[in-house]
Amino acid sequence: MQEILFSEITEQPEIIRKLIKSEADSIGKIGSKLMGKFKYVVIAARGTSDNAARYAQYVLGAFNKFQVALATPSLYTVYKNPPNLSDALVIGVSQSGQSPDIVSVLASAKEQGAPTICITNDVKSPLANTSDFVIPLHSGPEKAVAATKTYTASLAVFALLSLAFNKNAKHEKELLSLPDKLAGIITSAMKVVKTAERYRYMEHCVVIGRGYNYATAFEIALKVKELTRVVSVPYSSADFSHGPIATVRSGFPVIVVAPSGEMYPHILGFMDKLIGMGAEIISISDKKEITLKSNLGFVIPSGISEWLSPIAYIMPGQLFARQLALEKGLDIDRPEGLTKVTETY
Repeated sequence: MQEILFSEITEQPEIIRKLIKSEADSIGKIGSKLMGKFKYVVIAARGTSDNAARYAQYVLGAFNKFQVALATPSLYTVYKNPPNLSDALVIGVSQSGQSPDIVSVLASAKEQGAPTICITNDVKSPLANTSDFVIPLHSGPEKAVAATKTYTASLAVFALLSLAFNKNAKHEKELLSLPDKLAGIITSAMKVVKTAERYRYMEHCVVIGRGYNYATAFEIALKVKELTRVVSVPYSSADFSHGPIATVRSGFPVIVVAPSGEMYPHILGFMDKLIGMGAEIISISDKKEITLKSNLGFVIPSGISEWLSPIAYIMPGQLFARQLALEKGLDIDRPEGLTKVTETY
């Protein structure tokens, strides 16, 4: 019987289609109500949701000119000394909406008079009950411990929020056309990922992404850690160059996320440097010059704009982590030491 995780990965294209159809108008109205009522954005999240927030830093920063900061929840719970949130829009992102520290950030924001938005898969959760506006993910129950469909749905919500704050017909068209391309990416990746057996004994790796896909590097690294117990560390190519690159040696595994776009020349040059140092390259790209140079290359179809590429490019990463767990003989749906709902304070 197929495990739950694979089913949830393959649900993602239709979930995103449903989300866009169901929430585009509602999110547009939220944007209209909030426009001019804040000067910057603070996002409270943990784990996978925190990685979605990293995407928001880029999309809301690039297209809406908002400075986006990630909250420090322990200031609200452990130290009980929350910062001043005047002039902020505070967004909580949580699959379950249960974690007390994320709820505390939004509760403090409301006490300070800051507008709040909740992005969650449970519209009856404590986080939803604390927020001014609730955006449901429409993902259905996510039963596998490792989050997949709620992550990509969260990215789609941030894309919709960006459009709500700054109407852009070209970007709207790109987002509406995206779900049609995602199913093919999953099918293509499933053919390639079968060769992942060569990494069965991998114990460590790094994941490189930059720009919009800085978030993708973090999320792939998290999936690899959760599902395979491999020590997987995310970096931007810039940060990795400032010291950690000294760890690369012959056969050192590096996962590289390299979509077309503004950041592509930087990633290409960096990957060539890694290859020169003997690194074992696993790539995700729509560029043949990347995948042909790789030891294992996931090919993404052309035509996906860089700002939306994180929604597409995470899927081969999810499938790679799943396949590596299969090769290692691990329980994919219930990784040891993890629970579906994690409450932190």
